[in-house]
Order: sequence, then C-alpha cells, then structure tokens
Amino acid sequence: MMKVTDSSKSTKSGPNLTWSGRRHIIDTSDLTLDEVEYLFSIARRYRDGGPAALPLPQEFHGQGVANVFYENSTRTRSSFEFAGKVLRLNVVNIDSKVSSVNKGESIEDTGRNLAAMGFKIIIQRHSAAGACNLLVQAVGDKACIINAGEGASSHPSQALLDAMTMLECRDNLRGAKIAIIGDITHSRVARSNLWLLQLLGAEVHFAGPPTLMPSYLRELGAHVHLRPEEAIKAADFVMALRLQLERQQSGLIPSIDEYQRVFRIDHERLALGKPGIKVLHPQPMNRDIEITYSLADDQKFSLMDKQVSNGFALRMAILYTLLTQTKLTQTNKL
Repeated sequence: MMKVTDSSKSTKSGPNLTWSGRRHIIDTSDLTLDEVEYLFSIARRYRDGGPAALPLPQEFHGQGVANVFYENSTRTRSSFEFAGKVLRLNVVNIDSKVSSVNKGESIEDTGRNLAAMGFKIIIQRHSAAGACNLLVQAVGDKACIINAGEGASSHPSQALLDAMTMLECRDNLRGAKIAIIGDITHSRVARSNLWLLQLLGAEVHFAGPPTLMPSYLRELGAHVHLRPEEAIKAADFVMALRLQLERQQSGLIPSIDEYQRVFRIDHERLALGKPGIKVLHPQPMNRDIEITYSLADDQKFSLMDKQVSNGFALRMAILYTLLTQTKLTQTNKL
C-alpha cells in the first residue's frame, strides 16, 4: 500500500501514513486519526500543486463515478464532479427527478444497477439518514460509496474540508475551542464536525435556540449554550450554520428578526473570541440572518473562500484514495 510523505501542518507526529483499505466514506465517526491524516496529506498536495502533484495512475483513467443526488446541491455536487473530471474519471450525474426512482426503484436497486454497469464510485446525497448504508449493503465490494450528505445526520466531506481549512491557521487543533452557532437540530454538518473535531482534539461548543438544539449533545462530549456570546468567548474559530428557513413554518423560532438579534454573528460578537479568531460557514448562507454581509466578506476573518477551494482538493483526495487504495471487484471501464 502506498505511503504518503507530507511535511505540512499535521495533527500527528510522523510523516509516514497509510490508508486502512476502507472502501466507503459514510461519516466522520467511522474514521480513524490515521485515515483523516492520510486524506489531509493527499488533499494538501492537490491544494498546493494541482492534479499534477499526484496524478491518478493511468490504469484508473476512465473509471466511472456516479453522482446520485436526491437533494439539491451546488458546491458538493459540482466539486465532486469537477474533481473527478480533473482526475480523468468518467463522471455521470444521475438526476433523481427523471430517473427510475420516480418509477419506484429503490436505493438498493439503483446502487446494484450502477455497480453492474461498472461504476466504481457512487456518490449519494439523500434526505434520509442511513441511505448510504443501504447502498453499502447492496453493492458489496463492487463499488465505493461516498456520503455527500444525508438527512440531518452526516456530511463527512464537509467536515473534513472544514477541519483542513482550520489547520491552515494553526499547527493542530488540540485544545482549540470551536463554536458552532445556529440550527443544530437540522444540521448534518454540525454532527459530522463534532465527531471529527473531537477526534482531532478540539473542544466543541454549540449555541442556538433551545428548539433547535438536540438534547443529547452533552452526552457526546459537547458544550451547550443558549447564548452565542458564551460559546464564542475565547474561541479560536466560529462556524455559523444556515438557518433552514424551509423548516421554520412550524414555529421553532419566534421570528427571523428575533433570531437575527440573538444569534447572528457579526464583528462585535466575533470580538469576544481570541485574537486571530476566524469564521467559517458551510454554505449556502442566508446573508444577514446567520451572519452579516460585512463579516462574511471580511477577508481578515472569513475562511469561506478557502473552505470552497479546500473542498475541491479534499474531494480529489477522497476519489484518488478510494480508487487506488481499495480492492474492488474488477469490472470494465466505462
């Protein structure tokens, strides 16, 4: 198995990293520290040197990648698609609105059919938690499954790119205080970030309205606050989450105006953090609701552009790793 040498910032000592052979990326709670560091080391090479820094071996050129998105997406879908094309893979976008799903085809049958066609990687976004596990059970060792976000439970590649972006600001995340503010209940990003940031040694603080805060967070080792100021105080990073406006018709918050007044991140609230504090947002964002226009665009504090560019490199790293470091049943190239 290939060893990767990386001299850039790392959360563990020792330059030699190997991939475990894991075939699927379902959530950050599944990943080991070595696996995370392996992906970061590959992603940094792509970030700093582009695809020429680590070309995909020619034997993998033309392998099939299927983007199966049952929910809307801009950054995740387009970055996986572009990453695959840059690596010389054959990427096909499956539009669930016009696919056989509308005729009643199950997730498992879609996966089996794609694997039988020769697709080596299936990237899925779905509204239901556990949807990717159904794919894993269906395809066996014929394809790798990547969770591109499902339900309110998980979004591993987003959490990985978030942590990678934070590591551009400090050598490691051990002891770092990270505040995540907003609609925690409906956020797949919040959960995947919690698992990963704790694995990397960070202290995770959540703040949001009581109606948008799961009751079990403390059991998972998180710190929970009802006011953002308490979470942001002495923090190294603040992540604002999208207020999911489509879910607010049931009266989970008094009003948008009230949410803005109490939870919107602005320069004044950010000043409660440590000197050098940075702000992130997984996007899409509702400008001036969860974060002010001026702060989102302030390059002194905002890491949002870096999140997007790192997301492209990180997703290249995931595709490269799953193709080259796992053993799949041999099928023809598309």
